[in-house]
Amino acid sequence: MGTTTDQRFERWQRFRTSRNQALAAEHGWLTLTSFQWLADMPSAVELVPGLWSTDGTTAALTAGAEDGLTLVDSGEPVTGTISATLEDEESLMWVQFGGADGTQVQVELAMRGGKYAIRTRDAGSPVFTEFDGVPTFDFDPAWEITGRFEPYPEPVDVPIATANPLVDGVHRSVGEVVFRVPGIEHELRLQAEEEKLGALNVTFHDETNGITTDEWRKVFIPRPRPDGSVVIDFNRAINYPSAFTPYGTCPMPVRGNSLDVKVEAGEKLPE
Repeated sequence: MGTTTDQRFERWQRFRTSRNQALAAEHGWLTLTSFQWLADMPSAVELVPGLWSTDGTTAALTAGAEDGLTLVDSGEPVTGTISATLEDEESLMWVQFGGADGTQVQVELAMRGGKYAIRTRDAGSPVFTEFDGVPTFDFDPAWEITGRFEPYPEPVDVPIATANPLVDGVHRSVGEVVFRVPGIEHELRLQAEEEKLGALNVTFHDETNGITTDEWRKVFIPRPRPDGSVVIDFNRAINYPSAFTPYGTCPMPVRGNSLDVKVEAGEKLPE
């Protein structure tokens, strides 16, 4: 027996509930309040106490008891100089401060484009405290589309831009998702990245961008079936964090991942 439209709608509602709950995490993406590169000499930064620096390989923080900084993982106070080393694209929730219990703001250390930066995650940010869910298009079963996956012989690393013009990215394309949209004669193709357990991730532009949706979105696709067929449910298209904050370094679509149709499904521009 096939899945009824009512059952698919209920599954989509559960997906939306989980999605909004994940976004509302206490120090999640909605709490970002700054993105700052570290200098090569100990320097003050905005919104965070202490002196911050990097020698290109290691990041360092010098603080005193009066700064009120503690380590996120242990709660131990930061007095003197501490350091950390990351690989490119890695992040570390490093220190925290502020609020009644000293944990309102967490400072994330990040390595992006071979350079160290910090991002502040403030649980008092209005973007977070006033969040009431992401607006979406109404569920439409017509946007649950069956297509096929055409894998490449080997993954191809494609240079891409990101939401931060000073940070470059790489899209590891493992193949193309090929499908048709009702009312459009030609096939549509989108390069895909591989996720855990063989699932796929597709980042795309479409004709709603900048009007009812953000400049780009992404959709996860379950692992292709043995015959190569896939189900692309655009009702589950979601925004990247950069739709909610100017402090993201989210990847833009690879060149060519632009659909010449209005995908009126999934998440809209955040309010």
